[in-house]
Amino acid sequence: MITLESLGILESNPTPFYFYDTNLLDKTLAKVIESSRRYGYDVHYAIKANANRKILTRIASYGLGADCVSGNEIELALKCGFKPEKIVFAGVGKTDSEIEFALDERIFCFHCESVQELEVINQLALRKSVVARVALRLNPDVKAGTHRHITTGMIENKFGLSIEEVYEVKELLSKLKNIDLIGLHFHIGSQILDLEVFRTLSQKANQLKEELFSNSRFSYINMGGGLGIDYANPNNHPIPDFDGYFTAFYEHLNLEPNQKVHFELGRAIVAQCGSLITKVTFVKGPSSRKFAVVDAGMNDLMRPALYDASHSIINLSSKGSISTYDIVGPVCESADCFAKEIKLPKVERGDILAILSCGAYGEVMSSRYNMREIPYAVYSEDKLEPVYLSKELNT
Repeated sequence: MITLESLGILESNPTPFYFYDTNLLDKTLAKVIESSRRYGYDVHYAIKANANRKILTRIASYGLGADCVSGNEIELALKCGFKPEKIVFAGVGKTDSEIEFALDERIFCFHCESVQELEVINQLALRKSVVARVALRLNPDVKAGTHRHITTGMIENKFGLSIEEVYEVKELLSKLKNIDLIGLHFHIGSQILDLEVFRTLSQKANQLKEELFSNSRFSYINMGGGLGIDYANPNNHPIPDFDGYFTAFYEHLNLEPNQKVHFELGRAIVAQCGSLITKVTFVKGPSSRKFAVVDAGMNDLMRPALYDASHSIINLSSKGSISTYDIVGPVCESADCFAKEIKLPKVERGDILAILSCGAYGEVMSSRYNMREIPYAVYSEDKLEPVYLSKELNT
């Protein structure tokens, strides 16, 4: 559990900043590896969740692959130690220059999401006299039961190939001489806590493989990511249920000999190791509605405004009587609110609050809206040194 004492001398650093518990990150990575290797699975870290260089370098040191959705993510992954033969490139809108860069770097695989994309990859690979390894991302039309903005596996979503498009691809494949179709890719969304969803996904993948590719012998099957975390009780559940997650696929996904299953986990690996540390600037409002105004804003943590997301918040400075507050930021938007009517020990100007479970889609989504500074990062192993870090974009 994070406490003011656990921050040590960093309590005096200017707020807001992201605090990363790298010890928890290490424990999470060790558990991911233990649980996935039990079944011979490979895991790629989804860089979109957190692209902090120090975090990426640490993850790469454990031997994980990288799941990238832009050319810049591929470049950053390589700089941080991820091996090109463990990098996959997903995304519905890859540009020509991004595809060319990925071909030059000899990444492992492209996850193809449209007929035109497959044709473009073939054309660009032909120019370079190389063969591109490709997996087709199929849209399985499986409801993830999560927020509409992070659901990706329904027909109304922009991601993946429909059944109709798959038939187009099959007719084209014999003409695409610079494409090596090695497998299939599925991904239905994120922050999924009901493991039954992954059982359903496995069964739908079995069905689609049999109906569409009964005569194909793919070596690569990627089942995406999506495993959620406990935002409500992060201190009780700091590490997600990786055992249950991988077991769901092991028990329900049908595999052929020599088929390797891959995953692309992001949030589940990094979310619980990060907290946004912020200071109370003012307490205002009538007795019936108290607002604690903090110096972090929606530009520092977008999730509550974008997804109506809830994060646990603790007052590190106070042990006073419990009162009810709205925790709001300084940005000129009514959406700049981290929590409404939550109970905290008495909040006063200067108190330090920790917004928990911010390691995923926190720092990486920060912006300079209202010309505010980008939050910087502090790491648990740095806590013995009274350093003031530069407020530069860490990535």
